[in-house]
Amino acid sequence: MRLLDSIDELDFRDHLRPGDRVVWGQACGEPRTLVRHLFRSPIPPGLSVFLGIDVANSVRVADAARVRLTSYIGSGANSVLHAAGLLDILPWHYSMLPGLVTGADVVFVRTPPPGPDGRVSLGTNVDYLADALVRARVVIAEFDDRVPETGSDVELSTSDIDVAVPARHGSAELATPPATDVQHRIAAHVAELVDDGSTLQVGVGSLTDAVLAALVDRRQLGLHSGLIPDGVVDLMNRGVLTGERKILDRGVSVGGMLLGSRRLFEFAHRNPRISLRGARYTHDHGVLAQQPKLVAINSALEVDLTGQINSEVAQGRYVGAVGGAVDFLRGAAASPGGVPIVMLPSGAGPTSRIVARLSGPVSTPRSDAGVIVTEHGRADLRGLSLSRRVEAMIAIAAPAHRARLSSAADAVLAAVGKDADR
Repeated sequence: MRLLDSIDELDFRDHLRPGDRVVWGQACGEPRTLVRHLFRSPIPPGLSVFLGIDVANSVRVADAARVRLTSYIGSGANSVLHAAGLLDILPWHYSMLPGLVTGADVVFVRTPPPGPDGRVSLGTNVDYLADALVRARVVIAEFDDRVPETGSDVELSTSDIDVAVPARHGSAELATPPATDVQHRIAAHVAELVDDGSTLQVGVGSLTDAVLAALVDRRQLGLHSGLIPDGVVDLMNRGVLTGERKILDRGVSVGGMLLGSRRLFEFAHRNPRISLRGARYTHDHGVLAQQPKLVAINSALEVDLTGQINSEVAQGRYVGAVGGAVDFLRGAAASPGGVPIVMLPSGAGPTSRIVARLSGPVSTPRSDAGVIVTEHGRADLRGLSLSRRVEAMIAIAAPAHRARLSSAADAVLAAVGKDADR
């Protein structure tokens, strides 16, 4: 490993080749010093970059014209890049991403400095980075002693890193606004589905925060998730999230990455009760199905009357992802006592989010729908025929939209074969 004194000493032309495929850590694990330097530097032609969640808004429209960008997600800054025609979306399940990034030529990582034994923790992110590193020709690291050292089954050594620089920028943090009254009402309905001893899979955001806050009176919960958000800290400190009843990784909260604030990073630093794993493990169906009472808690943009779910496109813009929802919903459905949940507000302003027909793609098919939750209640679609699903979905729609949805019901059922359903 060659350790440089400053990022200004790094010349990417010494390490990148024309046509290289580049992957770097996403979200809070984005190596911002390296990324910003890349777009200020001369770079070889034909470079392609795989993006994940962009919390730091590091890739601008002017930068994107210099490389080919692909991503599995269109949220935040990625939505702007996609709308400008500069980002290709891969509508893949998260469990498929390891196979995609295994062919990376160059990987950027953000890590704490090496320990005395030369080992290097992957810090806030393991997820698909674990696979991107396997065959990479070049690994470039930025070291920052503010990055937590986290337990994992994957780590680097200094011999795995070709060149390293000191970080100029701290870790990107994700701040979420306080939950609204509607979100608290949704969370209360979700919480009723979580029994003591359940293992949780969760997303991130104000609605997830509200759900976690509603579980403070539970006992012996576990965590197996694609990400670990801030709300986990309070549940672990209160003795709620102990993992005592997990079959796999007993006593340990497992996730692919930390996605939150400095408080979460400090809590996870050298914490033996938290372990970050690769996506091949966190999203593996066999692993998920073994965990009793796996409660998968996911969000959506809209759900139709038969249970089809759109989590990608809103008002004609790509703002979401296929992501890990189907992986986890199927895992929870196969788990003994598991509950697959999709939650969303019943409306966005004057627009209903329970719809007769989706305005975007089917991200999750009706065959994988489990329990749909809004502030008006729960629609447990498991075992229901199409006609009964329509009734259950209308019951959790906003009251102002129920009559219109009811009038559309016959046409919806005709379109999917009403006679065959009964």
